[in-house]
Amino acid sequence: MDAAKFRQDFPEFADTTKYPDPAVNLWLGLASTTLPADRWCDYLDIGMELFTAHNLALAAGNQATAAVGGAPWQVKGPMTSKAVDKVSGGYDSGAATLDDGGFFNLTTYGIQFLQLSRMIGSGGIQL
Repeated sequence: MDAAKFRQDFPEFADTTKYPDPAVNLWLGLASTTLPADRWCDYLDIGMELFTAHNLALAAGNQATAAVGGAPWQVKGPMTSKAVDKVSGGYDSGAATLDDGGFFNLTTYGIQFLQLSRMIGSGGIQL
């Protein structure tokens, strides 16, 4: 797995200025050392890519916050409501997040990664 293959599978990360190769390779490398290949088997590549996409998306959010003078180290959960003047809207983030998902519930990639890892980690079923 390398940055070129990752970008092919996840074209939304094609911008090499916003998502430089060293950052992509950092997260791919961490994924390759933390996801056991013997457990993930045929799902290893997609697991590594989802893990990488999750972390790149969080990093991009931190960079955007820092660019406008914000504090990128502050932890924020999913937005559940917003109001501008007389218009407001909200989201039911509980409908799309996973129980006990914590950090992985902060991006759709993290939710997909955690769901897949839970399926892989469930092992066989004996009746």
